[in-house]
Amino acid sequence: MNPRENLLSLMRRTGYEWAPVDMELCPSLEADFRAMTDSTLSIADYFGIPYRYAADRKVPARDPVEARARFAQVLHPDTHFDVWGIGHEPGSAKAMHMTRMHHPLKHASSLDELKAYPLPDFQAADASHQKGQVDEIHSRGLAAGGGMACTIWETAWYMRSMEELMADMMADDPMAEWLLDAITERSALRAASFAEAGVDCLFLGDDIGMQHNIMMSRDLYNTWLQPRLKRVIRAARAVKPDILIFYHSCGFVTPFIPDLLDAGIDVLNPVQPECMTFGELHSLYGDVLSFHGTLGTQTTMPFGTADDVRATVSRNLAIAGPKGGLWVAPTHLLEPEVPMANVMAYVDACRDWGNA
Repeated sequence: MNPRENLLSLMRRTGYEWAPVDMELCPSLEADFRAMTDSTLSIADYFGIPYRYAADRKVPARDPVEARARFAQVLHPDTHFDVWGIGHEPGSAKAMHMTRMHHPLKHASSLDELKAYPLPDFQAADASHQKGQVDEIHSRGLAAGGGMACTIWETAWYMRSMEELMADMMADDPMAEWLLDAITERSALRAASFAEAGVDCLFLGDDIGMQHNIMMSRDLYNTWLQPRLKRVIRAARAVKPDILIFYHSCGFVTPFIPDLLDAGIDVLNPVQPECMTFGELHSLYGDVLSFHGTLGTQTTMPFGTADDVRATVSRNLAIAGPKGGLWVAPTHLLEPEVPMANVMAYVDACRDWGNA
């Protein structure tokens, strides 16, 4: 098997030849990696990560002057704006993936205000690059992925604010329906575009869990979000029926798993061990669902020993068994507290398992 074939077979629970790795390092850890290895290769190339992303449809960047003018308050001068007009105020260098968000629709008070807001036009966006990128990735024996995290819920609350959007949903306000539908429509188009290009895996996700509880009731989720997620997945599968759907949510999401399965997901990420127990999830859903993650970035990776890391990798792969169904990996970005010895222990444990 080449890396693509091995990964797809692993995720489809039809056996695999070796345990692939997957990780993202923060800047300080990447600097430690460069110093240790003297390598100029990318992290993905050096460690043999078995997939690469094809780029999304190319939507023009937001005009920062126009985006900034929509906020009554004075924003930090380094605030940047994504294609949805959401303001991202940077944090410290150590918190590279965390920003303070500024919500452009937080103070909207009518449906007309929402409808007047300029949303990104993915229909008119350029997708001419996608097929060529997927073909190039496949030519290297790698799986191709399409990245669509913040698929519906997170994009919506980033725009409206979580408090306002939750209130809209609880009140059955037409503003919630319009905003969620507008984002779903665009996500479905993007998903179909990735599928048309031939990606193997579509990476969706919206955080719907907290550390020890779900973010909203199942009734609220199944009224407002699950049917829309199902629509996005259906759009991709209408084009490419065998596309693998990964779904990301941090935190505790066990009560939502039946709903996510009904929506059509194939792989749940990241299965944080601080929030859920992999063995329990596998015993309940291991015949119908695969998993990515399980190696804690709140506990084992930063604060365990190298032996702890190796033992966790081996234990979880053993639970999944020879048919696969687990792509064992850190559950999030590896932060500065993680020793490089633990990073290498993770890689070695995967390689040792594959050679056992």
